[in-house]
Amino acid sequence: QVQLVESGGGLVQAGGSLRLSCAASGRTFSSAAVAWFRQAPGKERDFVAAITRSDIPRSDRTTGYADSVKGRFTISRDNDKNTVYLQMNSLKPEDTAVYYCVATWPGGTWPLRGSYNYDYWGQGTQVTVSS
Repeated sequence: QVQLVESGGGLVQAGGSLRLSCAASGRTFSSAAVAWFRQAPGKERDFVAAITRSDIPRSDRTTGYADSVKGRFTISRDNDKNTVYLQMNSLKPEDTAVYYCVATWPGGTWPLRGSYNYDYWGQGTQVTVSS
């Protein structure tokens, strides 16, 4: 059975950094499309970042980001650890939310932005950015 386990959330001051981790079990992450979504209290779930499967030619591997996080967030993966990361720099109070790791097997060759594309969800990890 597929399971996604997230870690790395916490409290940070505005302008600081956090790195979220998403470890997969049950399947090899290299063949999956993976993304991060976030949801603030009383708000809709928003797309953050996505990455294509890694078992394809290097030139076909791409990432995609929401406009609100471009230049500040970076999604990446470590196949040896079966883990996907979200590096978050220059954090702002409006980044405060529960962050979810999502995945689908098999992945495609482009980053998917719609939540309906993903079959598996992590439990979520809280990120709080103070002013």
